[in-house]
Amino acid sequence: MQNYLYFFKATILNWQKLLKQDKYKQIICDSLSYLVKKNRVVVFGFVIMPNHIHIVWHINEPDILETVQRDFLKYTAQQIKFDLVKNHLNVLPYFKSNAKDRNYQFWERRPYYSKLFNREVVEEKLNYIHNNPMNKKWNLCNAPELYPFSSASFYLTNNCTFDFITDYRECI
Repeated sequence: MQNYLYFFKATILNWQKLLKQDKYKQIICDSLSYLVKKNRVVVFGFVIMPNHIHIVWHINEPDILETVQRDFLKYTAQQIKFDLVKNHLNVLPYFKSNAKDRNYQFWERRPYYSKLFNREVVEEKLNYIHNNPMNKKWNLCNAPELYPFSSASFYLTNNCTFDFITDYRECI
């Protein structure tokens, strides 16, 4: 079994604020929930920002990071595209791709990830992602636990509406 967690960051193409709408944030949450229910990952923390996401997760064997990452990003992109085709056709051209393997691209290629080898680093990353919505650039909330698309309320108030979060303190 892999002993470490991953800090994962994926960004919307050209940093566009596609995830500003809650329905697209919900697609990401639903996908995370699915991956947990299928025992592919354990999610310890996350935040969904208007143009990027951060996740702290563990990849369960026999899966590997690249496979889970690919499936997660592909599925969320497809679901967002389906909604854009149905409800926001004028936005779709912003994501047109000239690549041979796709017509549209929603996520930047090569998302960032790093291994988290100890509890201190996990806590540092969780603090970072939970405070991200309060950053002056975003100003999305006044306290981390008030931002609805984050695991902050799970850790800070013991209240969470997401069924896919596992407390890292129980595992490391």
